[in-house]
Amino acid sequence: MDMTAEHATSSAFRVSDGAVKRLREIIDEQGATPGQMSGPMPGLRVSVLAGGCNGFQYKFALETDIAPDDILIPAGETNVIVDPASLDLLAGGELDFKDSLMGAHFTIHNPQATSSCGCGTSFSID
Repeated sequence: MDMTAEHATSSAFRVSDGAVKRLREIIDEQGATPGQMSGPMPGLRVSVLAGGCNGFQYKFALETDIAPDDILIPAGETNVIVDPASLDLLAGGELDFKDSLMGAHFTIHNPQATSSCGCGTSFSID
């Protein structure tokens, strides 16, 4: 089953305009524009791992490796890459980018999280 299509259901994981803009800036800073690259355009992998203060933690990484079962969520000229197990824990959520006095970082608005740590990188669910 091809999971690269856009997800139109309310349980889909979304990417905000702010996250798309920042991802584009990061890729441009690395000189990874479609005309300059010999390989695939990098995407932002969003993963949920066991650990952190509350049981689960988010991980963000630029990657070009895409597994056959990865879900690609369009984000401007590139994609956000999510594995199926992580997508289950992110369903209904949104990737965003915040730039404030406390720092600049990608963040997840996750309606499934019942609690999260102060820095927003780990969460728990019931």
